[in-house]
Amino acid sequence: MKTYDIAVIAGDGTGPEVTREAIKVLQAASHRFGFKLNFVDYDLGGERYLRTGETLPDSVLTELRRFPAILLGAIGHPQVKPGILEKGILLRIRFELQQYINLRPVRLYDERFCPIKDKRPEDVDFVVVRENNEGLYAGAGGFLFRGTPQEVAVQESINTRFGVERCLRYAFEFARKRHAQNPWRGLKPEDLAAAKRAQLTLCGKTNVLTYAFDLWERAFHEIGQAYPDVKRDYAHVDATTMWFVKNPEWFDVIVTDNMFGDIITDLGAMIQGGMGIAAGGNINPQGTSMFEPIGGSAPKYTGKGVINPLAAICAGQMMLEHLGEAAAAQAIEKAVIQVVREKLKSLAAGQMGYTTAEVGDLVASLV
Repeated sequence: MKTYDIAVIAGDGTGPEVTREAIKVLQAASHRFGFKLNFVDYDLGGERYLRTGETLPDSVLTELRRFPAILLGAIGHPQVKPGILEKGILLRIRFELQQYINLRPVRLYDERFCPIKDKRPEDVDFVVVRENNEGLYAGAGGFLFRGTPQEVAVQESINTRFGVERCLRYAFEFARKRHAQNPWRGLKPEDLAAAKRAQLTLCGKTNVLTYAFDLWERAFHEIGQAYPDVKRDYAHVDATTMWFVKNPEWFDVIVTDNMFGDIITDLGAMIQGGMGIAAGGNINPQGTSMFEPIGGSAPKYTGKGVINPLAAICAGQMMLEHLGEAAAAQAIEKAVIQVVREKLKSLAAGQMGYTTAEVGDLVASLV
């Protein structure tokens, strides 16, 4: 029996609640499809920081490198100043474990939960590939004359040829693979003639950020020469946000930098039904990857049993797909779709018509 050791960081707020349901579903899938998951818990988050002053000890980071995957619940504590946990845990894991891709599927499971009029599941089905180790998140910059009327704050966007190229190559390969798995994805019958090639859209701001995105655009077209089966497209980030709302069906795979990716994926979450259904992966194709619901810790709902666990369950589904357990991953997604379409009144916390644990039970019973 194939065995996978999985690190679990349940984290803060409702993180432990949604993580518990994700593990419940993952265990059901592993039993059905004949593999084993060994979960190893790590106490990282706000409570540990308040007790010990530690965010992520070096010894724990060393241990995390030994796992093929990490399942994360949520990071964020109301008694801890914003930025301490995010930088000390999330960004440190992403950067030091070289999780240079943030992968965000945006898929609508039920048109009832889409805020855009007349959009159906086939209209909202795309993936954002976000560069995850550079850009404005690299932490380059600083203050001059801090706290005075002459204060200067500088935050620099770092874009290396190496970092840009590896992100773009991943995106081209991902677009090719996605298209090969389902060449008719998202297309209406009358549009099938357009399905000859996958499409990769570079989202940038070449008319203003003329240095960073000149590099991105040149590398995009140079690398694209090796992928004649992938149609290359470009959109400014402001236009991208407009078209997400007006014509989400135009998109297949989108690749962008760290900051723009952070922003547009939250908009993507809203058009797919909200944070309760949105999952993401922080990918190191050759090392340890981390999977998480993209919403926060939602402390006001802690312990009430009303938070939606589907985003965490979908993060687990992405983890299984990454590990090569495609059949189990597909079974989880199919179960989630059935629960969303047939059971839930809403995807919002406290409005689902079921408790957190009951939603987990429903999905697990259908896997």
